[in-house]
Amino acid sequence: MTAEPALIEFREISKIYGHGQAEVRALNGASFKIAVGDFVAIMGPSGSGKSTAMNLIGCLDSPTSGEYLFNGVPIASLDQDQRALLRRNYLGFVFQGYNLLARTSALDNVELPLIYKGVARPERHRRALAALAKVGLQGREHHDPSELSGGQQQRVAIARALVGNPDVILADEPTGNLDTKMSREIMEVLSALNKNDGITIVMVTHEEDMAEYANRLIWMVDGKVERDGKTIKGGAAT
Repeated sequence: MTAEPALIEFREISKIYGHGQAEVRALNGASFKIAVGDFVAIMGPSGSGKSTAMNLIGCLDSPTSGEYLFNGVPIASLDQDQRALLRRNYLGFVFQGYNLLARTSALDNVELPLIYKGVARPERHRRALAALAKVGLQGREHHDPSELSGGQQQRVAIARALVGNPDVILADEPTGNLDTKMSREIMEVLSALNKNDGITIVMVTHEEDMAEYANRLIWMVDGKVERDGKTIKGGAAT
């Protein structure tokens, strides 16, 4: 029986910025696989390449060398429009800064990706309400960001990522702007989406206690994967 391909696979990926003395090797032969249903935390010191790896996974940048496969498909074989469709249909993004539209309701913020997909208004409305309910924001649908706490704003951002029914949620420092209590609430939401809905979560974080919510830790140093294993107390990998 042929094994199914990894959902996400890096094969000796390198990413170089600049030339000559200004050259920066952000990734240097990084290789790893992420399976359907994984919850992976990517950690490492500043300059380790974790954010570059996240940008490549999200098709927001391209490697200098090596190969990135999504569900067995080489990303290099896709043109710009096809990569945009992959982002739109398979990936959901959650950022540290929420990136919500000001003076726009939570409901309208969550509906926005569906407008780009051409989804009819009644269906957009239904799906956005369901996504907000899933992250625990019933009753806050018509509040704009200024009327919401930081944790609630991040829940709106997660609902916006969720509304397109993605296979993968890419979370870049999702608790970076939050206190400990709100951070744990956000991690409980992401953990539930992974466990109950089977959504693959890939999260970049510098916080060891947040990484403990993942079932796997990829530790990067100098653009390479130094450790890759199950998470344990203290954010280490075994």
